[in-house]
Amino acid sequence: MVQPAPTTLAQATLPGATRALLMATLAFAACFSVWTLYAVMGIALQQQLNLSATEYGFLLAAPIISGAVLRIPLGILADRSSARRLWLYQMLAVIPALLLLPQVDSYAGYLWLGLWFGISGVSFTLGVRYVSQWFASSRQGRALGLFGVGNAGVAITFVLVPLTVHYAGWTWVGPVYAAGMLFISLLFALLAPKEPLQLTPPPCALSLRQLCSDARIWRFSLYYYFVFGSFLALLLWLPQYYMQAYDMDAQQAMAFTLFFVATSSMVRALGGWFADRYGGRAVNWSVFWVCIVCLFFLSYPPTTLIIHGLEKDVQLEIGINVWWFTLLIFIIGVAQGFGRASVYKVIHDYYPQHMGSAGGFVAAIGALGGCTLPILFGVAQDVLGIVTGCFMILYGVLALCMITMFFANQAAQYQQRLAQAQRNNFLLDDEPVLNTKDTPCK
Repeated sequence: MVQPAPTTLAQATLPGATRALLMATLAFAACFSVWTLYAVMGIALQQQLNLSATEYGFLLAAPIISGAVLRIPLGILADRSSARRLWLYQMLAVIPALLLLPQVDSYAGYLWLGLWFGISGVSFTLGVRYVSQWFASSRQGRALGLFGVGNAGVAITFVLVPLTVHYAGWTWVGPVYAAGMLFISLLFALLAPKEPLQLTPPPCALSLRQLCSDARIWRFSLYYYFVFGSFLALLLWLPQYYMQAYDMDAQQAMAFTLFFVATSSMVRALGGWFADRYGGRAVNWSVFWVCIVCLFFLSYPPTTLIIHGLEKDVQLEIGINVWWFTLLIFIIGVAQGFGRASVYKVIHDYYPQHMGSAGGFVAAIGALGGCTLPILFGVAQDVLGIVTGCFMILYGVLALCMITMFFANQAAQYQQRLAQAQRNNFLLDDEPVLNTKDTPCK
C-alpha cells in the first residue's frame, strides 16, 4: 500500500505555526539581549579598566565570537534532532554566567565571561530551523522576517541595564538577567509547540565538509556578513562613536543607538514581505546600493580646507553634523533590516530542508562580522587616528559584496540563457548520452 506523501514546506502552513513563531520571537529577543549585554556595559567597563580602542573592540567581540563559532555545529545538529529542545538547553546554559557577572572585576575575567554569554547567540540558528518547519515556502520571507524582529531584544538591554543600575547598582545586572532568562525558558518549555512529526529532518543532513565546499553558501555568508555583521558591530560601536565624535554623554549616546537598533530590527518583517513579493536577490541588490551611497558620506572624516586666495585665505569646514549622521545611520539600519530578511529568504529557496545547517553556517559567518569588525574599528582608530575609520572599513566590505554579487548574477544569467538555448535546440550536445547508467540521478 502506498503511503500518502508527508506535508512539505512548499505545500502548507501547519496548525500551531503562529504560536511557534510568537514564542520563538520572544525567546530570540531574550537571548539577543544577553548576547549584546556588553554593548551597554562596555562603556562603563572601558572607563573602569582604562581600555584602549583595540582592547575595547576585543571586549565587545568576546560574546560574538563564541556565538558565531557554535552556530555551525549546533545548526548541523538541529537538522538531525529537535531544535526546540536544543534551544531550551541553550537558554538554561547561559544562566550561570549571568549569576557570576557580579563576581568579575578584571579584563581577562570579562573576556572569559563574554565567551560564555556568547552561547546565547546560537538562538538565531536554532530559531530559524524551528520556525521554518511550520510555514509554507511562499510565507518563509515573512515568517523569518517576523522572527528576526527579535533583534530588537537589544533594546531591552539599552533600557533594562540603565534602569537596573539606577535603582539597584551594577551588581544586580547579572542576577536580573538570569531571572528573566529563567522565566523565558520556562515559558518556552510550556507554550512552544513541539516540531511537527511529518517534518522530521531528512537523513542526508548537510555535513560541514559539504557546507565548506559550496560556493553559493560562501556567497550568501558574505552578504550576511555585511547586513548582519555590520549591524551587530555598529550597535556595539555606536555609543562610543557618538561620545567621541559629537561629545555626547553616555545616556544620549545610548538613546541615539537605541533608535538605530529598534528601527533596523522592526523593519525586518517588512523586508521579509518584500523578499516574498519581489525576490530576495532583487532586495539584496537594492540594499547594497542604498548602503554604499550612505557609507560614502559617512567615511569622509571631518576636514578643514584652507584655500590660499590672492588677498586672503578661505577656510572650508567639511563634516557631517549629528542630525545628518543619524539620518544616514537610520537609512543604513533600515536597509540592513531588509537585507537580513531577504538573505534568509534566498537561503530557504535553495536549502529548504537544511535551514539548520545551511542557515547556521551563514549565520555564523555573519556573526563573525560582529566579532571581527569591532576589532578592526578599534585598530583603524588607533592606527589612523580618525574616528570615521570604521565606516571606511564597512565601505570596503560592502564593495566586495557588490562585486561578488554582480559576477554571481552574471553567471546565473548566462546559465539561464544556456539552458533556454538547449531547450529550444539552439545549442545541441556534441555527443548523445549512450549509457544511461552514467547519467547522474536528480
